[in-house]
Amino acid sequence: MTPSTAHLALPFFDDAHRKLGPRLAEWTGQQQIDESDDRRACRDWVRTLGNAGWLRYCVPAGAGGALGGALPRLDSRALVILRETLAFHSPLADFALAMQGLGSGAITLAGTPDQQRAYLPQVASGQKIAAFALSESDAGSDAGAMATRAVEAAGGWTVDGSKTWISNGGIADFYVTFAKTESEAGTRGITAFIIDAAAPGLDASEHIAVMSPHPLATLKFTNCQLAGSARLGALNGGFKLAMQTLDIFRASVAGAALGMARRALAEAVHHARSRKMFGQTLADFQLTQAKIGDMAALVDAAALLTYRAAWLRDEGERLGTPVRVTAEAAMAKMAATENAQRVIDMALQMHGGLGVKVGSKVESLYRDIRSLRIYEGATEVQQLIIGKAMLQS
Repeated sequence: MTPSTAHLALPFFDDAHRKLGPRLAEWTGQQQIDESDDRRACRDWVRTLGNAGWLRYCVPAGAGGALGGALPRLDSRALVILRETLAFHSPLADFALAMQGLGSGAITLAGTPDQQRAYLPQVASGQKIAAFALSESDAGSDAGAMATRAVEAAGGWTVDGSKTWISNGGIADFYVTFAKTESEAGTRGITAFIIDAAAPGLDASEHIAVMSPHPLATLKFTNCQLAGSARLGALNGGFKLAMQTLDIFRASVAGAALGMARRALAEAVHHARSRKMFGQTLADFQLTQAKIGDMAALVDAAALLTYRAAWLRDEGERLGTPVRVTAEAAMAKMAATENAQRVIDMALQMHGGLGVKVGSKVESLYRDIRSLRIYEGATEVQQLIIGKAMLQS
């Protein structure tokens, strides 16, 4: 099943995006990767995506990125197209690409030239797997409550604490990790570090099993010794850097949800046309037509919010006047993930018993979509972000 690219005709996109979508849609349909072992499959996807050049969209042009030009940042619309198209085919493929971008995004934004040279080209080629380590057991939505500490030592830093729910945990080659450097300063006392997987004192062996298998782990830092060059960005500027990184990729989470919703809608349409009931097809019933109409509207509403958020950020970069699109990205993420959950649920219901059969596409989508309503800011956090923005406007 191949995704439609008709939406790329919308004015949010330019010619580079309109060429990207069909090429990626054709390529994804040709890939066959065994996903029975999520950790092995994720490594395979990173290598495959890297070999095909798709990971080059996760880094800026100066580090081997796919889109040329003088801009040092990432193209949000390209990321949305990539994630939407990959998620239509394989949510795990989408995950593999997304984590290369999110895990290295802070290096793109704030890395020194040496840091960027050491990591970004290898992220783009798939030779290094990236990870983003912010969450803790008692500091998910409330990042200021994190307990992991980084203390200056002779010529470097010592890190102690733990991070959990870390995507690519245990398979990553490096972790962009956020730790408290001013213990009483809340979010104003957080600093980012690049911690290689082989760093002494780092244990990433505690894997976390979830309902839709993805490589997740808890990281434990015990007297983890880092060189001074491991610090990423400004001292105590880590929270701002984390939020800037999430602002870029939050719209792409919406893109992933959109891809899953489009696949569920396509599966529902195909099933309705082929399923025979009472001497006619399921598609002949007005109730089915109404449900499909509802699903299509939910998909398009989410798409417009998603493309707007990505376009606003890219347009600001193009004009040289970058703007925060926090509220717009939050709207996109909230609407796309919530709408996708509803669309997938309706598609599963339409399939009847086949919908809950393990191994069917709508069954796996039903499990895959659930986590998107939580990670990179749960729906309730997005509501707060949007509400505060409206009250301050």
